[in-house]
This record gives sequence, structure tokens and C-alpha cells, in this order.
Amino acid sequence: MTGQVDRGRYKQAMGRFATGVAIVTSSFRGHDVALTVDSLTSVSLDPVLLLVSLHAEARVLEGIEEGADWGVSILTEQQRALATWLGEPGRPLHDQLARVPHTRGEVTGTALVEGALATFECRTHAVHVAGDHSIVVGEVVALQARPTDEHALIHYRGGLGGLR
Repeated sequence: MTGQVDRGRYKQAMGRFATGVAIVTSSFRGHDVALTVDSLTSVSLDPVLLLVSLHAEARVLEGIEEGADWGVSILTEQQRALATWLGEPGRPLHDQLARVPHTRGEVTGTALVEGALATFECRTHAVHVAGDHSIVVGEVVALQARPTDEHALIHYRGGLGGLR
């Protein structure tokens, strides 16, 4: 029999694993929606797949579940304020990206953050419910990785900082 794991200690322990920070975008009921994530993983090269973990109540997930294409933008250290804004719970549905410089993906038309280290346009391959989150696996249909010397934004010990 396995004992109960203290959620606070689990969160603290996982906080010691440094991760990159990205914005996931989609559309929901005709509106651009976005969410800051630190759970982005390459899954496969054939086909090219990546995954993100999204909270079950995230509007981005609702859009994906309704069939919307979605995007991922890997953030620079200079985009910390965007990560904070798009990570705030209770943001309004309308105009979430009004103060976020973005462009439209060439293949899907999904909003992608301008100046990101890399962007991916995805079509949903699979969604797996996992506790209070869903694991969304996307087939990458387009990507950009611009040359840059900018530092990546990382999440470590509950805070955001730069990777140098």
C-alpha cells in the first residue's frame, strides 16, 4: 500500500526541476485564448509530435477540444511580463492577446507570440485526461526558430528567471 504524498512537498520537489516557459494559444468561441505553461516536451520525430499539459478548466484546452488548431511560443527572458499576464487565473475571455505582440501562423492562422525563441503550429493528435490536467499531443505542422542570442525564460523554484 502506498502512502499519501503531501501535495505541497510534491510541488516543492518538482519546483527544483528547471523548465522552459512557453505560451500555448488557441481559439475558443471565436476569441484568441492563451496560457503560460512550463510543461512542453518533444514526443516523436516520426511524425513530429510535442505535448503540453493543460489544466482541465483552461480555455485553451476547451478550444483544442472543440477542434481548434493551436500554437506554442517559447519565451525569452525579456518576455517575462507576458508569461506572468497569461499565467494569471481569471483573465477575461475577450482580448487576452490585446497587449501581447503576436502574428498569425502561416499554416493554421493561430496566434504566435512575436519575438519568441521558437514557435510551433500544431494540430491535435491526441488528448489524454490525467488527474486535474489533460495531456495534449500535437502534430507540428509548421515551426520557426529564429537565430538569436537572447536568453530563455525558465521556471525554477516557483519563480521565473533567465537561463544564461
